[in-house]
Amino acid sequence: MTESISEVPDGKLGLIRWNYLWYVAAALLVMVAAIIYGNVWFLDWVHVMSGVLWTGIDLFMGFVIGPILRSVSMSVRKEIIIRLTPVTLFLLPTLSVLTGTAGWFLAVQLGFMQLPWPEFGWIAAALLLITLMVIQGLGYLLPTSVRVCLELQKPQPDGQKIGQMMSRFYYVVASQGVMQVAIIIVMAKLATGV
Repeated sequence: MTESISEVPDGKLGLIRWNYLWYVAAALLVMVAAIIYGNVWFLDWVHVMSGVLWTGIDLFMGFVIGPILRSVSMSVRKEIIIRLTPVTLFLLPTLSVLTGTAGWFLAVQLGFMQLPWPEFGWIAAALLLITLMVIQGLGYLLPTSVRVCLELQKPQPDGQKIGQMMSRFYYVVASQGVMQVAIIIVMAKLATGV
């Protein structure tokens, strides 16, 4: 029987849970199947489901988990982050890739890439928002989360170093939340006709 939380030999929790790659591979296979199969409903389902999960998790983490973490002691914060980061390390990048890629193929299949201006402005807005969110997520939020988690795994974490790493983190998370809401508005417009 395998435990869901892997442990390294010295008894500490491992940051990278390689067994999560099976879930990533399965999700990517479903997306590839939807793209190859070419069924609009299936591709739309992959796009919407991954987008709902990505947006929901982002907003929940930003507006629920974030404030809770800021209000608890360092030892509690450490225990939560050490367990949360390994899951989000694979989950959120996978969801962002699934959402954007499935969305692109869906837009092509539905003819949205051929829309004239100004209707194409809605597609351009979606492309801009997804690009910014993926760059922020993969380029800043994910590496910062990993660095904080690694620091917290040390016997004596440096609180000042963690504070410096997190100084802009909450603002970036807030901007992600704003962009998540903005892209929902864009998607609602596209779903109801431009």
